[in-house]
Amino acid sequence: MARLYVLVFLAQIVLAVCALISCLSAEEGNIRALPRVAWVLIILFFPLVGSIAWFVAGRDRGAGGAAKAWPVGKGVAERKPRPVAPDDDPEFLRSIDERTRPRDQDLFRRWEDDLRRREDDLRRREGDPPREEKSPDA
Repeated sequence: MARLYVLVFLAQIVLAVCALISCLSAEEGNIRALPRVAWVLIILFFPLVGSIAWFVAGRDRGAGGAAKAWPVGKGVAERKPRPVAPDDDPEFLRSIDERTRPRDQDLFRRWEDDLRRREDDLRRREGDPPREEKSPDA
């Protein structure tokens, strides 16, 4: 008998987790009856009843009673354009590169000049001859 209770408890937890994931990943237009926060609280405080209520009354259903949770067979032309994260947007990355490249190159050149000057100062103090300048092409 105890095993049955454990099995029912685990089924209730799995159902609540699935309902939470479904509720949190549903788009705002696909949630019915209550706001998302209310559905999350109902599912958390009343796991069994709240989960069943979410799947029955909370999700918007498509034509024929099928849920829209997993769209199947949509072509590329039918999909909504999704917003692109800045680090995935080639145009944004290009604009950042164009703005920062001259400034970064100038900064690196000044650092290299400063490093060479300091190395030459240390060599003079130690009595070594200064380092020969090499051309950047070599």
